[in-house]
Amino acid sequence: MSRAGMDVLQLLPINEMDHAHNSPYAALSAMAIDPLFISLPELPEFGEAGGEGALDAAARDALEAARRSRTVDYPAIRAAKCAGMRLAFGRFQEALAQGAPRGAAFHAFVAREAWWLDDHALFRALHDESGGRYWREWDEGARDRHPEALRNARERLADRIRYHAFVQWAADEQWARVRRESGVQIFGDFPFMVSGHSADVWSRQQDFRIDASVGAPPDAGSPAGQDWGLPAYRWDVCADSDYAWLRQRAARCAGLFDGFRVDHLVGFYRSYVRERDGRAEFVPGQQADQMRQGNSILELLKSSGARIIAEDLGTVPDFVRECMARLSVPGLKVLRWEREWDESGQPFRDPADYPRVSVATTGTHDTETLAEWWDAADPDERRQCAAIPSMRDAGLQGDAPFSPAVRDALLRGLLAAGSELVLLPVQDIFGWRDRINDPAPDVTGNWTWRLPWPAEEWLTEPEALERAGFLRCFAGPKPL
Repeated sequence: MSRAGMDVLQLLPINEMDHAHNSPYAALSAMAIDPLFISLPELPEFGEAGGEGALDAAARDALEAARRSRTVDYPAIRAAKCAGMRLAFGRFQEALAQGAPRGAAFHAFVAREAWWLDDHALFRALHDESGGRYWREWDEGARDRHPEALRNARERLADRIRYHAFVQWAADEQWARVRRESGVQIFGDFPFMVSGHSADVWSRQQDFRIDASVGAPPDAGSPAGQDWGLPAYRWDVCADSDYAWLRQRAARCAGLFDGFRVDHLVGFYRSYVRERDGRAEFVPGQQADQMRQGNSILELLKSSGARIIAEDLGTVPDFVRECMARLSVPGLKVLRWEREWDESGQPFRDPADYPRVSVATTGTHDTETLAEWWDAADPDERRQCAAIPSMRDAGLQGDAPFSPAVRDALLRGLLAAGSELVLLPVQDIFGWRDRINDPAPDVTGNWTWRLPWPAEEWLTEPEALERAGFLRCFAGPKPL
């Protein structure tokens, strides 16, 4: 990215996913880094324990299966990483008993991050002990967090708890090194919710409704609406604590990232709550309450010290965007949807005219790729897009099928946007048609796409180098 003249890497959530799902938006923790991202070869204790050669046959088979797979094979990766981390932890325990210098760094991390790590490590240990069962199916004491039951669990599962703390320490060390050496700013993602089976919901049960779920109301793209299967906030209880959990999450994000994208911003103003009997409504129900709540939450997110951008797509009330403008929080400008919908012919807006406090993009992880959109667009839509002054200047031909020339013209036109930031999904930079996620129900393969080359080969891969050269020519310096 540095070679391509790019300043910001925007990531999807890196939180530890619920092992029953592939989506990073259904996480076991809003705070913990997923161990999938740990590089075992760069973990000293893994090498000291013998490295890959010390893995048992099952772990080596899982590792080979993961490497061969054309998509992300989560079960195989987890099996291999877990086996490797167990080896490393065993070696660390031995070194710790001998007074190893790295022990001081580990204990400092545990003390510094105790505000979220204590509950997370205990939850993960109980999760392991129960065979991965939902916490509502645990024994009553652990389920309801009786103090004596939790004390007994901490004694009984001390080794497992320390192991999960070790995993997070390893992830933290590697993450900190990457940030020091990256040369670009790293933006994270602030998911609207976490899985019901998560350390956060278990440890803050008063803040959530397990008997209802959140989603999205019906719209043109989803006539039946969406049910995400995630627990609903008890907004009145959250307000009584001055939104303590959201403040903690914002602080954690600010510690990990230079900035972060706020997922489903409108949901923090009004959540679409689905009851078990099929009824659904916005909570809070009154506009005045929605405005008061959302403004408070957006202000607290911004007060974290990290730069924030907001996902404000779909049906968003005017008062939400008014608050964003007042706080100078940029929203998303997706090329294909930025049109004068109330004018005759619904012409596209010129990216050059996008407001500075905005983020221009060709799409999101939930949309079809640029190539798929262009392929499916009718001839009139293509011609209208090609008529945008920025696109016309970039040489876009509206009657042409998708090709490298069309791809580059669309990218050049968007890179001329007046927005303070342009984010390009990696698929659109290359013109690939591989999609990360399709929000439609019953879609298999979501969240399993993987890059065609390992990251360490990008500086030698000819196609990647060509794309870097292209971007450097057109992505001129635009300091943040």
